[in-house]
Amino acid sequence: MNPIPDHIKKGLSILFIGFNPSIRSSETGHHYANPSNRFWKILHQSGLTERKFDPSEDGTLLEIGYGFTNIVPRPTRNAQEITAEEYRAGREVLVEKISFYHPKVACFVGKGVYQQYSKRRNVAWGEQNTPIVPGTIEFVAPSSSGLVRMSVDEIAAIYRQMKGLLN
Repeated sequence: MNPIPDHIKKGLSILFIGFNPSIRSSETGHHYANPSNRFWKILHQSGLTERKFDPSEDGTLLEIGYGFTNIVPRPTRNAQEITAEEYRAGREVLVEKISFYHPKVACFVGKGVYQQYSKRRNVAWGEQNTPIVPGTIEFVAPSSSGLVRMSVDEIAAIYRQMKGLLN
């Protein structure tokens, strides 16, 4: 399985950070490509995009200020397959990426992603009080995986909070 490329540049409005690519994302080369993943629907329903994008368009979102990366580049069937060493190395690389590219908001797509990044256990949805990288807002959003038991409406309401942070 191959890692998928980051879509990242300096000055992004939002950098979306996932656990790692799914097998389907590895096969297609695009972020959030698994048909059961609700990411693209959530982005649209939250008002962060004007329409529902297809995973194959992930690179075009750079034009509207949105980028994509993962804490671990290795594709797996699920996040439980990620090793502690991969998380440690991924955390270091992620701190470097956020420091260098300096997005306005680093959106962690899943509480567990942020817990691995921040080494904090008690994490609430939304903006975090003490960012690891000063000057970038850290935002924790629910995972868009179809395995998450929250409804799209509930998740989109949390994502919608980012619109206020961008103004």
